[in-house]
Amino acid sequence: MGSRKRDMAERLKEIKKQTAIAKLNDIPTSPRKMRLVADIIRGVEVNRALDILKYSKKEAAIRLEKLVRSAIANWEAKNEADRKELENGNVYIKSIMVGPGRTLKRIRTAPQGRAARILKRSNHVTIVLDTKKTVQPVITEEA
Repeated sequence: MGSRKRDMAERLKEIKKQTAIAKLNDIPTSPRKMRLVADIIRGVEVNRALDILKYSKKEAAIRLEKLVRSAIANWEAKNEADRKELENGNVYIKSIMVGPGRTLKRIRTAPQGRAARILKRSNHVTIVLDTKKTVQPVITEEA
């Protein structure tokens, strides 16, 4: 039973070697606005994602572009032998998660001597890059 756990741990290590993760915390943009941009690049090849982000009008795209570049650098550091995969277009954004960060509570004056609450939201973004698995064609010999 111990060998099965060891084998499984080895497989997980191999999978983790191929994936690269980049995180960006406490971005002063609401999660809803960030998700609009993140949904556009989810599952897209990284070079194409950079092009999409570069020409997007959204302010969140600037920060996401920087994060994707960081994830690419992390992937290159882990996979020095497979640099050609990046140029061939086999590296893609496996997942991109946008979660809420801390919310700053501020007060704005309101009519009739009242105070209104302002919520300045922030978010956390995590990107995971992976390599597309190329399927080898099965060659059958017909006699």
